[in-house]
Amino acid sequence: MNKPNIIPVETISQKIFIMRGVKVMLDADLAELYQVPTKRLNEQIKRNHSRFPEDFMFQLTKEEFMNLRSQFATSSWGGHRYEPYAFTEHGVAMLSSVLKSQRAIEMNIFIIRAFIKLRELLATNTELALKIEKLEREQQKQGEHISVIHDMLKRLIAEPVKPKGRLGFKAS
Repeated sequence: MNKPNIIPVETISQKIFIMRGVKVMLDADLAELYQVPTKRLNEQIKRNHSRFPEDFMFQLTKEEFMNLRSQFATSSWGGHRYEPYAFTEHGVAMLSSVLKSQRAIEMNIFIIRAFIKLRELLATNTELALKIEKLEREQQKQGEHISVIHDMLKRLIAEPVKPKGRLGFKAS
């Protein structure tokens, strides 16, 4: 058995977009990774449409596709007759059951790992954001305490000390 061409998670991660609030990959990018024409990938999807509910795969609207294309200086997708399909992590996993090539199986493993890596990074970023928020609250409290101390010191410095009598010790 041939060893798969190892594709770095970072390369795959660059092909993952957030559309409609979920992480997705486009049909053309998946076809490129699977080394099949996009047309063939979409044919298999149509033949097995019941395996791809809307939370696994959806077709982009014209606006979504134009917005996505405008984010890139040049279009790598060329001319499309139809808007591309977007596959969620579950849709990508389901692709291995309809694309039965060894390449598709190997790529699915790499792609799923990329989704997992992104999820881990997101979780780490969330934890970090919570820690920063906690530090900011503590810093704000400390700032308030310092302000109170500063005001007290200003009042002490501003008020002259009036001696109540002679200073010193009395000799007996």
